[in-house]
Amino acid sequence: MQPEKRDFDKEAQKWDENPGRVKLANDVYAAIIKAVNISPETDALDYGCGTGLLTLLLQPHVLHIVGMDRSQGMLDMLNQKIHQLSLPNVATKFLDLEKDVRLERRYNLITCSMTLHHAENPAYLIEKLYEGLLPGGYLCIADLDSEDGAFHSSNEGVFHFGFKRSVMAYIFDKIGLVDVNLTTAAQVTKRDATSQIKTFSIFLITGKRPL
Repeated sequence: MQPEKRDFDKEAQKWDENPGRVKLANDVYAAIIKAVNISPETDALDYGCGTGLLTLLLQPHVLHIVGMDRSQGMLDMLNQKIHQLSLPNVATKFLDLEKDVRLERRYNLITCSMTLHHAENPAYLIEKLYEGLLPGGYLCIADLDSEDGAFHSSNEGVFHFGFKRSVMAYIFDKIGLVDVNLTTAAQVTKRDATSQIKTFSIFLITGKRPL
């Protein structure tokens, strides 16, 4: 039996209060900036953006960025930030790419951080993201390396306990991405459900759509 999808709307208002999430977003951002070429002309999409922790870190480096999520509660929090900071180059969109929909337009850069393990069919989602890339555009996905299910205090809505890097590389290669690169974006140390301290690694895989 597959787990029920997690209700992120209920968690949105307190999402940013977890310092570990904020640090992880900063670590993933730093890894992305190092791994791919981003210019002031870059048109970007952050899929599974949540409250926009990564979205707003990327914002100063790009021409425009869309924060996209299937949780309206998360997008509401991001919209508050956009309004408070007066950011004309940030927009939000409610969309669930796991359903039979496609992106309305294409982008130079698509990021997706800590979202894939909540997807029932990760390969299908990655293909949808690939379709949204302009020629020469980059896809950047950060997520958990394979783990034993201890990362989350509750595995509600968790469909995968991380991923093998070799599997991610295979998927990227199969759909046609080139210049594929894998690196460790972050290390997360936290107490698991049994109060044991464990360290979990977060990978970043990047690939480029051929010209």
